[in-house]
Amino acid sequence: MTPDPLLPELTAHAERMAHSRTPTCPCGATHTLLHRPDATVVRHADTVAKAHPPGTDPADLALRLTAAAQHPDVFLRPLSPTPVALRGRLVTFWPYGTPVDPDDPDAAPWESAATLLARLHRTPVRGPLPTMRGPAKAARALARLRAIGDTPPAAVPVLRAWATLPAWARAEAPMPDTSTALCHGDLHLGQLVRLPDGPWRLIDVDDLGVGVPAWDLARPAAWFACGLLPAEEWARFFDAYRAAGGPAVPADADPWAVLDVPARALTVQTAARMITKAVVERRLLDEVEQSVVDACERMVTLPPRERHEFGK
Repeated sequence: MTPDPLLPELTAHAERMAHSRTPTCPCGATHTLLHRPDATVVRHADTVAKAHPPGTDPADLALRLTAAAQHPDVFLRPLSPTPVALRGRLVTFWPYGTPVDPDDPDAAPWESAATLLARLHRTPVRGPLPTMRGPAKAARALARLRAIGDTPPAAVPVLRAWATLPAWARAEAPMPDTSTALCHGDLHLGQLVRLPDGPWRLIDVDDLGVGVPAWDLARPAAWFACGLLPAEEWARFFDAYRAAGGPAVPADADPWAVLDVPARALTVQTAARMITKAVVERRLLDEVEQSVVDACERMVTLPPRERHEFGK
C-alpha cells in the first residue's frame, strides 16, 4: 500500500505549532486521532492539527473559524484564525481537549451539550456566515447510498423515507425564513471536549452556520425516537436545553412540531451511512443498523409528528 503523504506532513505541521506554543515541549509521540477520506486529525503534545475535507471552501472555513473564536464560551478556540494549505487540503490548529469517554455512558455530559447548544442558538450572528450544512451532509449520505451499483433491499425504505421529507431538509431548497440562528450543524457527544480542569466546549466547525436550530437537537431526538437513546438520557438533554432558554423548541408546547422533520432526516442519514458501510465491508446489517432501517420503513406510513411510533 502506498504511504499517505498527508500524515507525515500533517504531523510535522502539528509539531511546529506545538513547539511555537511551548518551546519546552516534551516531544512525546505524535498520535493520529482520526484518519479517513474526509478528515485527518493528529495530536502532538497539547496541539491538534486537523486536515479538513477535500474541496472545503477557504472563505467559508475562515468565517467559521472567526465565529468559533468569537464565542469561546461555546467553542474551543482555534489556535490560528487562518487555515494552512497542505496537499490540496486546508489545515487548522487547536488545543487538545479531552473527549467524552465512550465507555462510560453514565457520565455522558448531556446537560453540558444542551446548555452549550442553547447558548449558541441564543447568540446574535456577527457578520456574514455560511448556511449550516446539516441538510447538505444528509444529502451526501443519500448520494453515496444511491451510488452503490445494485440497490440493496435495505436501501428501498430509506430512499422512500427520504422522499417524504420537505425540500429544505434534503438540501434541495433554501431553509425556512425563520432559520436565523447560529447552529453547529453536526451535534453529537463526539463533538465535545474539555481542557484540563475546564468546562466542556464544542469542536468541529465544518458545518457551523446560520440555519434551523432544531437540527442541532435532531440526532439525539432521532436516537430517542428509534429506541436507541433511553428516555432518561433524552430527558436530561432536552430538559437542560429548555432550562437554558434554548429557542429551537417552544417553551410550553409540543416540541415535536419542530423536531419531527430534522429527527426524520437524521434517521434517514444514519440509515444510509450504515447501509453504505455494510456494503463496503461486505456484511449484513447488525441489529442496531437494521433497527434504524426499520424505523425508516415505519416513517413512510406515519404522518409527521407521530414520533413515538416510528422507533417501535
